[in-house]
Amino acid sequence: MRIIARRTLEEYGRKYQEAKEYLEAWYADTKRANWQKPTDITGTCSNARTIPNNRVVFNIKGNKYRLVVLVLYDSRRVLIRWFGKHSEYDKIDATTI
Repeated sequence: MRIIARRTLEEYGRKYQEAKEYLEAWYADTKRANWQKPTDITGTCSNARTIPNNRVVFNIKGNKYRLVVLVLYDSRRVLIRWFGKHSEYDKIDATTI
């Protein structure tokens, strides 16, 4: 998959240092993936949950953090939409962010 934008993910890693290695691992795994439909993600990523509007929420670092992405299956792109602590996630609408 093509991940848009890696720079954003790196910025999150600098802001949340304890999550940096987990974000790097997510990036490596996602880059190698070939997701064609939502069940391809949930079938291989136990820490992922699909939500409306082609969004996927990944639990990062034992569910301490959440990563929200938009997956464009036809073009094999994953757009980083949001990253933060689980408590911050509860304050957003992940289906529209």
